[in-house]
Amino acid sequence: MAYTIKDILRIEVAPALGCTEPAAVALCAAAAVNLLPDKKFTSIEVSVDPNIFKNGMAVSIPGAGGGKGIALATALGAFGGDPSLRLEVLEPVDDEIAERARNFIHEKNVTLNLLKEKNHIYIHVKVTGGNNYAEAVIEELHDSITSLKVNGKEVKASPLLASVSSKKNYLRDLETWLTKCSLVDLVALLDNLDSDDNAFLEEGIAYNMKLAEYGLRFGPGLGIGKTYERLVVEGILKKDMALQAKILTSAASDARMSGVKLPAMSSAGSGNHGLTALLPIWAAKDYLSGLDRERILKALALSHLITASVKAHTGRLSAVCGCSVAAGAGAAGGIAYLMGGAISHISSAIKNLISDLAGIICDGAKDSCSLKLATAAGTAVQAALFSLHGIDVKATDGIIADSTEATIRNVGELSVKGMIETDRTILDIMVEKNFNHA
Repeated sequence: MAYTIKDILRIEVAPALGCTEPAAVALCAAAAVNLLPDKKFTSIEVSVDPNIFKNGMAVSIPGAGGGKGIALATALGAFGGDPSLRLEVLEPVDDEIAERARNFIHEKNVTLNLLKEKNHIYIHVKVTGGNNYAEAVIEELHDSITSLKVNGKEVKASPLLASVSSKKNYLRDLETWLTKCSLVDLVALLDNLDSDDNAFLEEGIAYNMKLAEYGLRFGPGLGIGKTYERLVVEGILKKDMALQAKILTSAASDARMSGVKLPAMSSAGSGNHGLTALLPIWAAKDYLSGLDRERILKALALSHLITASVKAHTGRLSAVCGCSVAAGAGAAGGIAYLMGGAISHISSAIKNLISDLAGIICDGAKDSCSLKLATAAGTAVQAALFSLHGIDVKATDGIIADSTEATIRNVGELSVKGMIETDRTILDIMVEKNFNHA
C-alpha cells in the first residue's frame, strides 16, 4: 500500500499539551477513573515501561505549578483529566485539582511500578474505590488505549477504544512503508499537499511559535532562549540564521518543559520533535528572499516526513535523542529544500547532521532538553548551509553511508541494537536518583 502525505500528517503530527509521556500517563489514569460508577477512588497503582519512566520523571506538568513526576501526572489525570481530549487531557486541570493531586500523593495513595522487561510504550493504571476498581492500558502509541476493565471485566463499548487496533496497525504499516521509501519518494509526496494540509501545517507553526514567544517573554525553565537573546543585546553574540533557529527552538522548549499550559504541534509522537522539526525552518525563512508561502509549507512538510522516516528506523523512544537526530535531520533537509537545494543537497544536509549529532543520548525529558534542541536547531541550519556549499560527509566516515537511506538505516541499527546497554545504564542512574530523592 502506498501512503499519501495526508495519511502521514494525520498519524504522525498532532497537538500535545505538555510533555508527551506524562500526558499519556494522565490519559491512562483519566480513562480508568472514567469507568468507576461514581468516579471516586482511594488509591491508584501505575505501572510503566522504562522509557515512559525516563521521560516522565523530571519534566514539569502543565497546570501543576512546576510539579513533576509520573505519580503526579497520574493523580492529575485521575482528579481532573478529560480522556476525550487525548494528549491534551490535562487542559481542565486548575490550581484546586493540582492541590488535591499533591495531597493524594503526600498521603502515599499512589504506587509507582517500573516494568523493566517492557521494551515498548506501556502504561497500566488501576484505580480502586470502595468495592470497585477499574483499569486502563496504553500500548505502543502514547494515546492508544488498548484495554479498559471494570472489576476485571473488559469494557468493549467505550469511545476511548474506538479505532485503536486499526490505528496501531496503521502505524506499523506506515512505518514499514517509510523504511522502504527513498528521499526522492518523500520529496515527491510534497506535490500532493492540499489546502487542508497547508492549513494544518500553519496551525502547527502557530502552536509552536506561541511556545517560543512565551519562552522569550518570561524565560521559564532554564531560560536558554531568553539567555541567547540577552547575549545578543549585550553584543556578545551576533544574530544570524543559525542563532535565530537556536533562539526560537530553545525558547519553545523552555516553555514546554517548564509546564506552560500551551500545546505543541508534535512530530513522530513527540512535542519536542515538533519544535525541532518546524522552528529552525521558520527562523531560516526570515534570512532568505524570494520565498513564497507554498515553498515554506513544503519545507515544513518535508521536515515532518524526514523526521517520521528516521523514527521509523530508531523506534518511538530510545537511547538516542530523537530531537537531535530525527527532527534535526528533518529540519536540515527542510532548510536545504527551503533554500532551493536539489535532492543531492537535501541528502547531504541530512548526512551532515547525522554525522555531527548521532551520538547524543536521551536521558529523559527535563528543562535541559532546551540545550539539546538549541544544538539540533543550530546544527540543522549549519548542515543545510554546508550541503549547499558542497560539503557532504563521505561513506568512509563512521556510520555514514553512500545514500541518505542507508545512513538512516545505520542510525536505526545504532539506536535499536547498539545502544541497548546505554539505555539500561541511563535508566539505572535515573532510577537511583528518583528513589533516593523520593
